[in-house]
Amino acid sequence: MPSVYFILGTPGSGRREIVRDLVENGLAPGDPVLVLLSEHEVPDAAEEKLARRPKTTLVRAKWSLTELPAIDLPAEGVTFFFADAFADPITQLELLQPWLLARGAELARIFMVVDCQFAEKHAILRAWYVACIHFSDVVFLTKRAGVDNKWISDFLGHYETECFPSLFIQMKKGGIANPALVLEPQPRRFSQYFDEAVDLSGVEIETDDEEEGDEDDEDDGLPAPELYFERLRSGRRVKELPDIAKYVKGM
Repeated sequence: MPSVYFILGTPGSGRREIVRDLVENGLAPGDPVLVLLSEHEVPDAAEEKLARRPKTTLVRAKWSLTELPAIDLPAEGVTFFFADAFADPITQLELLQPWLLARGAELARIFMVVDCQFAEKHAILRAWYVACIHFSDVVFLTKRAGVDNKWISDFLGHYETECFPSLFIQMKKGGIANPALVLEPQPRRFSQYFDEAVDLSGVEIETDDEEEGDEDDEDDGLPAPELYFERLRSGRRVKELPDIAKYVKGM
């Protein structure tokens, strides 16, 4: 069964360098690897190193906010799927589960890479980071040079207070200390959407409140809907996030 890692983060945050480290030091040399990138990503040195690795295929594709790229995955290999850093991450996450099911693939983990310099500069994006980390199993903090230690402490403190189960890694020189731990396909994310979505297939969810006594119904055992995916009748999200494209334009 194809195994997929989905990687969130802003442009230039170091996502490809992290994946290069994981591929070189966490996978067997003969493991087939597919790296799926958006056509918006500017090539970098880490990407070039990945391209030179045997049995590694890099594909650049374009996808919309209605459908992810139609591409075959290596049956016995690993896919690193980079979210389009210029587009809405929530819509891409919402589309990811049916995309995986259509390919008979399994979600291994979701990574989030936080460029601390960028995040400190754009405090208005706090809700955007909280939303991405809500879905993430592992969170990498990169580019900490010059960033106030108090800012980093406060940033991490929020998730500690809220008891986020995600694994937080502050990147240091020398790379990831334990790549195998990072690649371990054990869910650590706050969201249960990817854990329960298969079980909900074919289930009709009633959304109207016209039936009397609905509030007295017993718990049917189904997980609560993913709040970040809910929409108003107008089509707008119930929980709207800042438009990341406005802040990463030109990066």
